[in-house]
Amino acid sequence: MKTTAPNATTAKATTPKVRTTTPNATAPKSAPSKSAKPKTSKTSKTSKSSGTSRTSKPPKPESHLAMVRRARRINRELAEVYPYAHPELDFRNPFELLVATVLSAQTTDLRVNQTTPALFAAYPTPEDMAAAVPEEMEEIIRPTGFFRAKTKSLLGLSAALRDNFGGEVPGRLEDLVTLPGVGRKTANVVLGNAFGVPGITVDTHFGRLVRRWKWTEEEDPVKVEADVAAIFPKSEWTMLSHRVVFHGRRICHSRKPACGACPIAPLCPSYGEGETDPEKARKLLKYEMGGYPGQRLSPPADYPGKPAPPLGAE
Repeated sequence: MKTTAPNATTAKATTPKVRTTTPNATAPKSAPSKSAKPKTSKTSKTSKSSGTSRTSKPPKPESHLAMVRRARRINRELAEVYPYAHPELDFRNPFELLVATVLSAQTTDLRVNQTTPALFAAYPTPEDMAAAVPEEMEEIIRPTGFFRAKTKSLLGLSAALRDNFGGEVPGRLEDLVTLPGVGRKTANVVLGNAFGVPGITVDTHFGRLVRRWKWTEEEDPVKVEADVAAIFPKSEWTMLSHRVVFHGRRICHSRKPACGACPIAPLCPSYGEGETDPEKARKLLKYEMGGYPGQRLSPPADYPGKPAPPLGAE
């Protein structure tokens, strides 16, 4: 079985640059003299209620070219912040990555990583897993949730690998998506990280961030993938996916993004949706950015954070 380890660039964790926003100080206006009467002009359109001039024009919408340039700059900035970005599932070969990715639905990568050591000890190959007793597998993967449906998928994909692909995980998207429980997202994860085939992984974090950054307005993952793929060269797709997901998990959270601690705040059209105070924002940082363990029990050698604890040791 051919296995390609994920590429990683050795570097130390970087502290995200903090953007501080200082309100513009405005000097108080002096009260007009009682004897002085304001001059009016026929050409001046003034609001009777506020007395303010209506001469300001709304900002021009961002052109497609400007958006592409901004998007590529964001990618370059994220590459400096997360030079160690990597898949956050533990795996040693394509089969283990495929199984772990299927298990990661509706749960955390941490819970999957804590569960798969026992699973792969019991069923190290597709042939072994295809012959598993369903009830026994369910007990092993119960911590990941939806264990009955996931057991059915794992038994089905293992049997398909055994019967249709000689016990090997195929290295083509069109073959991977024929396996039970495997869609485009899972296929791109496996292709990009086990076979070195570029792919964009549109999970909830990725979709949320690219919409916040106005790279796309689409909600459908396939359409999001197509829009983002048109912005970046193919060689960037896999690492772009890791960087965006890393940023979404560590800084640009769903409910309360840490805007005041975000290194790409000047490039973000959604700046201000979250906490903008730098000190308060720093307290929202997660994983290695906040000084906490990551999600992998066996992270890459260059990962600057702490390994996650095994199951039951949290």
